[in-house]
Amino acid sequence: MCAAALEEYCGSVFWNASYLNREDPDLPVCFEQTVLVWIPLGFLWLCAPRHLASLCCRKQVTQKHLSKHYICKQLVVSLLFLTAIAALAVTLGQDYGPSADPPSTVKNAGVYYVNPILYAVTWILLLLCQEGVRRREGAVDSATLFVFWLFLVLCDVFPFQTLLREALRLGEISDVPRFCLFYISFGLELIALILSAVADIAPEDKKLFKKNPEAGAAFLSRITFNWLNSMMFKGNRQALVQEDLWELQEEDSTATINDRFQFFMKSELAAARVRLEKKLKKKQDSKAKGATFQNPMTNGLANGVSQDVLMMDLLAFASPQLLKLMISFTQDKSRYIWEGYLYAVLLLLVAILQSLFLQQYFQRCFVLGMKVRTAIIAAVYKKALVVSNDTRKETTVGETVNLMSADAQRFNDVTNFIHLLWSCPMQILLSIFFLWIELGPSVLAGLAVMVLMGPINGLIANKARKIQIKSMKFKDKRLKIMNEILNGMKILKLYAWEPSFQTQVEDIREKELKVMKKFAYLSSISVFVFNTAPALVSLATFAVFVGVSPSNILTAEKAFTSISLFNLLRFPLAMLPMLIAAIVQMTVSKKRLEKFLGGEDLKTDVVLHDPSFNAAVSVQDGSFAWERQSEPLLKNVSLDIKPGQLVAVVGAVGSGKSSLMSALLGEMHTTKGFINIQGSLAFVPQQAWIQNATLKDNILFGSQHDKTRFQEVIQACALDPDLELLPGRELTEIGEKGINLSGGQKQRVSLARAAYSQADIYLLDDPLSAVDSHVGKHLFHQVIGPNGLLKDKTRILVTHGVSFLPYVDEIVVLVDGVVSEVGSYKSLRASRGAFSEFLDTYAKEQRNRTTSEPGTTSEPGGFQETVDVELIPETEDLQPDSPLEDTVSLTLKRENSICRSKAIGSVRLGRQSSLREPEVADKSNKGQRLIEKETMETGQVKFSVFLQYLRAMGWGYTIIVFLVYLLQNIAFIGQNLWLSDWTNDAVDYYNMTYPSWKRDTRVGVFGVLGVAQGFFVFFSTLLLAKASISASRILHSRLLNNILRVPMVFYDTTPIGRVVNRFAKDIFTVDEAIPQSFRSWLMCVLGVLGTLFVICLATPFFTIIIIPLALVYYFVQRFYVASSRQLRRLDSVSRSPIYSHFSETVSGLSVIRAYGHQERFLNHNTKTIDENLKSVYPWIVSNRWLAIRLEFLGNLVVFFSALLAVLSRDTLDSGLVGLSISYSLNVTQTLNWLVRMTSELETNIVAVERVSEYTDLENEAKWVTDTRPREKWPEAGRVQFENYKVRYRPGLDLVLHGITCDINSMEKIGIVGRTGAGKSSLTNCLFRIIEAAEGRILIDGVDVSTIGLHDLRNSLTIIPQDPVLFSGTLRMNLDPFDKFSDEAIWKVLELSHLKDYVAGLQEGLQHEVAEGGENLSVGQRQLLCLARALLRKSRILILDEATAAVDLETDDLIQTTIRQEFSHCTVLTIAHRLQSIMDSSRVMVLDAGKIVEFDSPSNLLEKRGNFYAMVKDAGITQEDVTCL
Repeated sequence: MCAAALEEYCGSVFWNASYLNREDPDLPVCFEQTVLVWIPLGFLWLCAPRHLASLCCRKQVTQKHLSKHYICKQLVVSLLFLTAIAALAVTLGQDYGPSADPPSTVKNAGVYYVNPILYAVTWILLLLCQEGVRRREGAVDSATLFVFWLFLVLCDVFPFQTLLREALRLGEISDVPRFCLFYISFGLELIALILSAVADIAPEDKKLFKKNPEAGAAFLSRITFNWLNSMMFKGNRQALVQEDLWELQEEDSTATINDRFQFFMKSELAAARVRLEKKLKKKQDSKAKGATFQNPMTNGLANGVSQDVLMMDLLAFASPQLLKLMISFTQDKSRYIWEGYLYAVLLLLVAILQSLFLQQYFQRCFVLGMKVRTAIIAAVYKKALVVSNDTRKETTVGETVNLMSADAQRFNDVTNFIHLLWSCPMQILLSIFFLWIELGPSVLAGLAVMVLMGPINGLIANKARKIQIKSMKFKDKRLKIMNEILNGMKILKLYAWEPSFQTQVEDIREKELKVMKKFAYLSSISVFVFNTAPALVSLATFAVFVGVSPSNILTAEKAFTSISLFNLLRFPLAMLPMLIAAIVQMTVSKKRLEKFLGGEDLKTDVVLHDPSFNAAVSVQDGSFAWERQSEPLLKNVSLDIKPGQLVAVVGAVGSGKSSLMSALLGEMHTTKGFINIQGSLAFVPQQAWIQNATLKDNILFGSQHDKTRFQEVIQACALDPDLELLPGRELTEIGEKGINLSGGQKQRVSLARAAYSQADIYLLDDPLSAVDSHVGKHLFHQVIGPNGLLKDKTRILVTHGVSFLPYVDEIVVLVDGVVSEVGSYKSLRASRGAFSEFLDTYAKEQRNRTTSEPGTTSEPGGFQETVDVELIPETEDLQPDSPLEDTVSLTLKRENSICRSKAIGSVRLGRQSSLREPEVADKSNKGQRLIEKETMETGQVKFSVFLQYLRAMGWGYTIIVFLVYLLQNIAFIGQNLWLSDWTNDAVDYYNMTYPSWKRDTRVGVFGVLGVAQGFFVFFSTLLLAKASISASRILHSRLLNNILRVPMVFYDTTPIGRVVNRFAKDIFTVDEAIPQSFRSWLMCVLGVLGTLFVICLATPFFTIIIIPLALVYYFVQRFYVASSRQLRRLDSVSRSPIYSHFSETVSGLSVIRAYGHQERFLNHNTKTIDENLKSVYPWIVSNRWLAIRLEFLGNLVVFFSALLAVLSRDTLDSGLVGLSISYSLNVTQTLNWLVRMTSELETNIVAVERVSEYTDLENEAKWVTDTRPREKWPEAGRVQFENYKVRYRPGLDLVLHGITCDINSMEKIGIVGRTGAGKSSLTNCLFRIIEAAEGRILIDGVDVSTIGLHDLRNSLTIIPQDPVLFSGTLRMNLDPFDKFSDEAIWKVLELSHLKDYVAGLQEGLQHEVAEGGENLSVGQRQLLCLARALLRKSRILILDEATAAVDLETDDLIQTTIRQEFSHCTVLTIAHRLQSIMDSSRVMVLDAGKIVEFDSPSNLLEKRGNFYAMVKDAGITQEDVTCL
């Protein structure tokens, strides 16, 4: 009916099958004039409204200029419009025109009128559309228009050849005008197609697109990822660096993502609150937070991802159907050859479309995943800035960092594959449907096998998860110990405790490997199941199929179509359980994130800012607690502080001074009363918080740089002498946590930051405790005091320094959280209350105290006078104060004081200018550089690294594994060849009964080969697991063994994080990632080789095509691997700043909040994340870039194997055709995997390289040598230095210049000197932490350099400055080798005044010490170190005095115990406060590495030399010396 109407409309036949049933088929003209015209035009008409919409939008577009490109496009369309008018004119002319012939009665058919008009209207529409595209913001081309031109050209190809063939057949052109017009318009359409494929970039945008080529990429370039080419080329020429990476697009930047996330989160939270109010019966709102996450994702998910998946799934099922047609074509030799070509081309087209859709889908999903991760990291950071102290207590910094790294990553992984939730079931259903068509109900047998596999896999996965959790526990434990070992390395070396800790780590590692072995066995079972599944499934199906009825004969069509369908089934069946497991993990992460993001924020209204008050700070009857429920720490506090006052807060330890500061900052819960503060705050915390930035940035802290003010502050804070020592002066980069500054320097930088900030109110939490006395005086006078920099500001100073009190306007005395008195110094002194008690206790202790009040008497008067005299600021230049910590490390860090800044700074500048310093200067710096930049390997991984890993696995294992895998592959190919032979039975036994014995052999052999594959895989996986575990064991123990034997200098120049990283990330990679990727890689390689072998077997000509394909493949792969590897490295390098900036922020929260700099830190965080995204995004795209190129290659393999099958169809049997094509359909994926696996293996094997880098480090001297000292050595304890010279490392200057001295048995020697004089170096030399450059040390006549390090170190004892404790029992901290009895230990605990404390603990000696000894007070830790020394009972004791704020009582205890217990020993004391050594037998004064004076204290004082000056400086008068 319809056809008849169309035939009348065209005036010719619309459809006739005979047109196709011949050697040279063609389409009827009517079909070409109707359907083939309507398809492209219809498409355009559907898409036009979108383009026209942008014309109608009355938004005034900044008139973009008309580019040449645009004008060309419009010109071509206008010409096409003219051809349409011309065609209409021709028709009209023929029908109605005056012509010589008599007017023909036959008029032209309707189509000749309608088509030109249709075209004319379309061209006008197109002119408008192109204008619409031009006006669209940021559009460079239009995908729909490109597709329209493509359709048009493709549809016009048919009339193109029809007209030509017609003309050639007749030998003349029947209708010249139409013929010409058609070819003219066809040419124009081609030009238009080419023009629409090119991006139209306005010159003003060119710069922008250079920074981000994606924005300026045309449609074709976008779908093939061609815009990435420039980066890939660059990456191939040289290693990519951060500067080569492109800018992010607006919508991919952290700020945009975070804004969207916060927007959805707010609306969801609001909705949740409404729901909550409805459900108020339910008690808490944790449920409400549940919705927080869902929305942002769903909003992004709908984003055009779904249609990609859908198309991809449907296209995937087209291939097996085409394969079926292809096989039936080769079987039926009477069919025309063009059918074969058609199928081959269709196979290629379907494959190409499938690749394009699949890659677009992946691209979008991965980018979405990346955005989700970014949103979560940003949200967690933002939350961390406002979180209240209660919530902060619940999560440690480590856990929060975990939220950012692990949990965000889990979300990322799930979003990557979230669509498979509906796509997998759909694929499964479609496969079953098509299989049913092929094989009928016997499919159910195969399906049953698959369904059974599900639970088995589930069981294994469940078990594996439990094992995984266990293994993580051991990992954490091992890393915790490693971390402590590395942090306390100095102590381990000084006490010679390394072996004890080594065995601890090795024990845990053994347990960890045991668990790993279990895991490996389990996974080999699951691999076995996964690999035998397809074989079993096809076996079950085919066996049932041929067994059910004798009429069922397995033909090639059926067999290979089914096999390719089964192959399609493998993917969804494998993915679903994985996806579900990932989602389960994600829900756990979701809960953790909700708990954190749903935690309560810090109340911002705790502190009022009401201008009507006349006081700067007023607290009215306030009680403050740290947590909501707990007892208030500060009770009924009332204070009024007037603007410009200096108020001191004093009180005993733990009376609540620091809490008062926190309350004023609004960090505490107000239980009653209120605080009012007028003006801005600056805060100096008790423990200085230093950022990892330059010294200048630390002081400016985000303010503008004002040169004179900066100089003033530097002078006032006594930082000038320190700047002299720093290589880059104020531009020196400060390491994490201020590692390269001494305690006093940190404190002064912290004070300088406050002084520079020009706030109105200063809260100073004991800033003077960490600095030396004379520096303290200087700071008080120049900065804090009545004549200091801040004299007009309101200052609240917490202090222990009694000497400053007479100068303050008001003193607040705290006792147990209550303000006991407030008043001026005089009035409080007179009232004889708590304050004068406080003064008296301090006055008594004053003699052993750093602060320097001479002869403090109890009478107020006397005290007053001396104070006045003593506080005259010194004129002499202030030396930087003595370090808070010793350790080589710090002296070293101070001596060549840093470090990176110089090196890094010069690199930074080097790019823009050569201004820095000439090369020569840089060379002299060789030794000056402290922290070397971490070496990032570039280029290909050396082959030797692979060999090294294989060697660690064992060659025997390696070879057997390879052979077994080979056998498995042979079994696989054998099985398929057997199948192809089986299908030929259908031809042989055509119209005959199929003998049952034959059927049984066929099924039997097929099954045996299938199961054999499984067993080979199982066997080889087991072997590989065994081998890789032995490799893991060897690599780890080598690394550990070496790291413990590396000299101390290594730890001073290497950040601990870097070493920990080797034990964490790299060992993890060696344990888990490498075996996995190694296995996959082997299977891929063999799989690809097998495929090519089968195709070549079927069509030998294929070998010719393999060679060019292999070459192309090789180049693509090398290109990709070079860039991808580097992008991966950049990703991990740029990821760590995110976490380190985060932990830095968390530790400095109170400071950031006090200064109100949250915004600035948020912005910094977004910048840091963006830097990371810059390498993540190209990496995602580079994977797509590779995949699309490889898939095209794979598609060519399919095409050629099909084409060759068509060409040689007369010689081939259909079974082989089916085999070779179904194989080649699989090859695309395998090729893709192969490159992935190669690059993954390369990336992972880098871990072996990094581990071995640390196993080849140079060791210190042997622990035990052949020459061993006598059993009781040293009996006397006599120490002699003979012309002893030493330097920290080759290339640095000498630290000690020829020291010669003789210290007799039982002498007590004090060693004094300014910072950097070489005091600490002297102890380091005694212990051979650093080796002599010249000269020697004799102890009781034995040259220490001839004996083993452990013999030497075990017979000396040191009480170090910072008490380092390890997590473990108290007993282990005293005696890690279990050498002493419990009685001995209790005895030393009694002597060190800890017995009562330890006896009071529940577990006694087995009490667990927390990491770093955090559950003990500093004083108790110091006493434990004393107990260690008492336990060792050696004849030589080195005492490195602690300047850390140990309270006076502890200090006293330690001094008296040492005097009694070590009276028979030789004691060397490195003194930072002179009082403690005034009673030594002799004092050694060091200066710049030489001994300048060495005599008894009284003689030295009479000499009036260096020592005298130092004593005077410390304010110790003659009477003091006599009292002592």
